[in-house]
Amino acid sequence: MIEFFLNSFNTLGHGLIGYIIPFLFVLTIVVFFHELGHFLVARWAGVKVLTFSLGFGPELAGFNDRHGTRWKISAIPLGGYVKFFGDESEASTPASAESLARMSDEERAGSFHHKKVGARAAIVAAGPIANFILAIVIFTCLFTFFGKPSTTARVDKIEAASAAERAGFQVGDIVTAIDGKKVGSFSDMQRLVSTRAGDTLTFTVKRGDSTLQLKGTPELREVKDPFGNTQRLGILGITRATTPGEVTTEKVDPASALWLGIKETWFVIEQTLSYIGNIFTGRASADQIGGPIRIAQISGQVATLGLIPLLHLAAVLSISIGLLNLFPVPLLDGGHLMFYTAEVLRGRPLSEKSQEYGFRVGLVLVLMLMVFAFYNDFHQVPWLKGLFGRS
Repeated sequence: MIEFFLNSFNTLGHGLIGYIIPFLFVLTIVVFFHELGHFLVARWAGVKVLTFSLGFGPELAGFNDRHGTRWKISAIPLGGYVKFFGDESEASTPASAESLARMSDEERAGSFHHKKVGARAAIVAAGPIANFILAIVIFTCLFTFFGKPSTTARVDKIEAASAAERAGFQVGDIVTAIDGKKVGSFSDMQRLVSTRAGDTLTFTVKRGDSTLQLKGTPELREVKDPFGNTQRLGILGITRATTPGEVTTEKVDPASALWLGIKETWFVIEQTLSYIGNIFTGRASADQIGGPIRIAQISGQVATLGLIPLLHLAAVLSISIGLLNLFPVPLLDGGHLMFYTAEVLRGRPLSEKSQEYGFRVGLVLVLMLMVFAFYNDFHQVPWLKGLFGRS
């Protein structure tokens, strides 16, 4: 039924509705599990949870559970939050020192800000950790129920004057490892190369009965995906010509699927951090950073391919949100963890004024990132260009 529902987007095309519904499907899953991580550990630590919200702004629907938590869906579906007893805002900024000091012993027992620093850190870290666990679970399920597609990383064609030709590749070569990392398929090789433009890589190649080492440097090029989206990727200039029957699907037992799910999650984390590092060193462009509009566009496009690719996208997005929230920026989970680290080192919390200034700086940084992401969206999403008369 879900598969039929997603396939119906083929008839909707890539219009607004075809973007919004898959986007909400993916984002709701990711946000729900992120906030559920905070919620479950808070309950375990004895913190009273006032609100569990999917979205921000005015409430659209909700209910109270037996513990007094208000579960609700709000009007702006671009995130969510869990509000604890003792919080002043949805960003878990503490109430004033006077308000916290006036709490009774019973109130202190359920107050987030009266818990020991270890408990508070565990509650905050639980959100991003839940995102990583969600990704592992999704990848594990995909490997368990649908297997692992595999195509030998064989060189069938070499582009003239390409990085592959300069490296000495020959038709028929089979790449078995890159910089010591095992390559199990042609797609593995593509993924490893795509984020390493400008880096000299060592390729372990099987050529006939011999094994040799080749050094090649992928070139940064603009390429278009099947949906026409432009990406800047590292390219070697190697083509794999597959024929029917060559693409195989390996059956995977649950234990192996779990290990593959962990490896896949780590791969996405590693490649994301590598990309961010390359931005700061000037080796990659930040124009690939997208906001909600770009995510909605990709969700709509992926939805036309079916449920499996959409779930894979949800796993990748979950990892991205988990990493983003770990950045040491006040307002984000990583910013709270930074404050708690300072509290441990100092033996006491930062002053109320210091935290207030920190949250102000964090708000500015987050808003700047949002503006930049929206700017990229307006320059990258085709239907937005048409809507505003851009060509």
